[in-house]
Amino acid sequence: MQRRGQDSLELEARLRLSYINSKVFREDPSKSRGPGPAGSWITMESTLNAGIAMAEAMQNQLPWLEKVWLWVTFLGDPKNLYLFYFPAAYYASRRVGVAVLWISLITEWLNLVFKWLLFGDRPFWWVHESGYYGQAPAQVHQYPSSCETGPGSPSGHCMITGAALWPIMTAISSQVASRAHSRWVRMMPSLVYCTFLLAVGLSRIFLLAHFPHQVLSGLITGAVLGWLMAPRVPMERELSFYGLTSLALLLGASLIYWTLFTLGLDLSWSINLASKWCERPEWVHMDSRPFASLSRDSGAALGLGIALHSPCYAQVRRAYLGNGQKIACLVLAMGLLGPLSWLGHPPQISLFYIFNFLEYTLWPCAVLALVPWVVLMFSGQEAPPIRSS
Repeated sequence: MQRRGQDSLELEARLRLSYINSKVFREDPSKSRGPGPAGSWITMESTLNAGIAMAEAMQNQLPWLEKVWLWVTFLGDPKNLYLFYFPAAYYASRRVGVAVLWISLITEWLNLVFKWLLFGDRPFWWVHESGYYGQAPAQVHQYPSSCETGPGSPSGHCMITGAALWPIMTAISSQVASRAHSRWVRMMPSLVYCTFLLAVGLSRIFLLAHFPHQVLSGLITGAVLGWLMAPRVPMERELSFYGLTSLALLLGASLIYWTLFTLGLDLSWSINLASKWCERPEWVHMDSRPFASLSRDSGAALGLGIALHSPCYAQVRRAYLGNGQKIACLVLAMGLLGPLSWLGHPPQISLFYIFNFLEYTLWPCAVLALVPWVVLMFSGQEAPPIRSS
């Protein structure tokens, strides 16, 4: 009863504070934090306030799901698309694996540009910066995965993961459809795909990493991009195509960044707010910075081209790998993650970007060419002869 009474008093205080803020703004529109009509400002503030309320309810009413949400947000991390989903998909189906990598790097680049242009707040800093909760603090807390340094809209976990998992979902759906007669069984891959992405979105809200509208926009954009890009993955292109793609990603993002900077927009605003309001400095990671994802994307694009035109890949591309060999490839690839991950963590930020680029350039080479070649050689199986083109 006492707890219920305290909750009622806190809710009443928040409603009163929200009413006062709205009234003050209507009387003095100059107090808006940004341009635009008063109605749209109030609507957006109300939307963000509702997102905080949703996160508060999830954290306080369903605390037993905390470990579930932490695990789900880990599974939906875009970095894991490169490090886990890509090799697993590739050793199951080469075409699907390349599609996962290609869609991941293009979608992550687009997500970076969207975030620069949309200036979305993140809940873990907005709850302090907004001034809504000065008299009645929101009963929410942060986690190690909360303090990402980039802007919040749209959700990268939802957008990038949703797009990159699309070819996996469609490949499994086609396999199931050819063997199952039940409509419900044929729908299972799509249902699992949607359920997983919904869980990822809810986990981001729970962790104060995103507002609900950022999650929704990420889910929709990711599904659309996955549907559009899956049939258009470049499989047999010249090395210069991948090299120019890598260069275009770097130069394109840099051009957008400096154009916005020249116009007077400070794109480091989100890094400053994340550093200011994160509860623990060690939770602010360099690999969540916008240019970390850019170095990852451009490195992966170049690495994909190098791998597809390497001598090792030329020897193994027509070789048949049995299930045991595919599992051995996956285990060996995962074993290489330790040495490769060391490259991406120097203390200096400039060196971090350079080594992060190198790490994700080498990773496709290892997955596509080196690891299958090693497994093929140690299994005693001769690679098919290379045909001159």
